[in-house]
Amino acid sequence: MTSRTAPKKMSSQLQAPPGPQQPQMLQRPLLYLITRGQTTGRTTPATEDFANVLRVVQAAVTAGVDLVQIREKNLSASVLYQLSAEAIALTRESATRLLINDRADIAAASGADGVHLTTSSLPADVVRRTFGDDFLIGVSTHTAAEGECARHSGADFVVFGPIFETPSKREYGEPLGLGLLEKACAGLAPFPVLALGGLTLNNVGACIRAGAQGVAAIRMLSDPNQLGHVVNEIHEEFEKAHNRAGAQGLD
Repeated sequence: MTSRTAPKKMSSQLQAPPGPQQPQMLQRPLLYLITRGQTTGRTTPATEDFANVLRVVQAAVTAGVDLVQIREKNLSASVLYQLSAEAIALTRESATRLLINDRADIAAASGADGVHLTTSSLPADVVRRTFGDDFLIGVSTHTAAEGECARHSGADFVVFGPIFETPSKREYGEPLGLGLLEKACAGLAPFPVLALGGLTLNNVGACIRAGAQGVAAIRMLSDPNQLGHVVNEIHEEFEKAHNRAGAQGLD
């Protein structure tokens, strides 16, 4: 495995604090950037689409994004390994953690922080036994029951969605909506649940108010030139939700 200067396992942002099973208010929301999957089987380290992924990763580090998922499903194992290794070189010494979609083996071999599992991936408990406690595991979920299973199987967090209409998630059926998000967050609290699907700056605040401890996105976080601005806007939305919750608690 590629050596890392220091393990970046689970910061206090992802560690679930002890106490009553109630939604926890974080200091700020977890932001999870997912790459767009625009590379192909013809991509090599010399092509522009390879470089574009690395530009997004560098922008995420600069903007202070917490988690980045390399979700480039069309790459060969060899090229995905090379991309992951170069991406880790960018995130090293930063607070940004890098996960690889589905391929826990390539994540470990390249020195990435962990893997993001889908409904067709290896179970989280198998990945945990194989790669150890310091390996970060995120899991995509579409029901509260899947979220509960992921939590009991050793995942560190789940992504729940799609919350709103989005072309990339139409295969999963109708959007789940804020009501189901709120129920999932309440049922799994204080386990981290990140909202996904059709998120924009206009609706991210509603997800946070529903109890999401963060947001995951492809399109909303895809422009490296605007990423710093978008991150600041999301933090402002979180502050509004936090202040509103505090004011309600005083009523």
